Amino acid sequence: MHRRSLILGLGSLALLAPSTALAGQFRLNERQAGEGVRAALSQAARLATTRLGQTDGFFGDPRVRIPLPSRVRDVQRMLRRVGLSRELDDLERQLNRAAEAAMPAVQTIFVDAVRSITLDDAIGIVRGGDRSATDFLERQTSDALYGLIRPRMADTLEASGAYRTLQPIEDRLGRQGGFLGRLMRSQSGGGSLREQVTDDASRRAMAGVFHYVGEEERAIRSDPVNRTTSILRRVFG
Repeated sequence: MHRRSLILGLGSLALLAPSTALAGQFRLNERQAGEGVRAALSQAARLATTRLGQTDGFFGDPRVRIPLPSRVRDVQRMLRRVGLSRELDDLERQLNRAAEAAMPAVQTIFVDAVRSITLDDAIGIVRGGDRSATDFLERQTSDALYGLIRPRMADTLEASGAYRTLQPIEDRLGRQGGFLGRLMRSQSGGGSLREQVTDDASRRAMAGVFHYVGEEERAIRSDPVNRTTSILRRVFG
């Protein structure tokens, strides 16, 4: 049976069948449906974090590369024109290296979340769209991921001396007068530049992870025969 027909069929069956069965013409029971969803999400999370955890997993990929916040990018572009942006370029690289280094621990958080998937979660994921499993993972793990990534980001930037690079820039922005100065200060949200850089980089790292988990989920759904295990071929194949 065509994989899309099966996905739609499972969705319709879940609406009509009692909560004790997902069998019938598809020959799938609750346990198998749950196993299939867990396997799909585990594989998507593993592939995404492995990819991003390599050197240049973030920094070398324009789709997920973590830039400096806009206030600092303006200074970076100005200095680049005269060949003096090396310190800020290094800071940008450190942001991405910190995200890459966090990926093994991120994978562990994902594995724990996948184990918690219930039957109702699994039915909703099978019935959902191409990113329904990713959306579930994002809802379940965002707080834990931020709590993991942000301190690691801060420690890496502190140890590398990146925060020292920010201080003269913050001093300069703080002294900027007129409308431009007020605008720059309002964009800081009242926090220091180092806090803004750390927060922004941490959230962008999370967005990059979920971007590729979603890409892997779509690949599994569209081509399960060549990419996945037998249980996934039964659920999504």
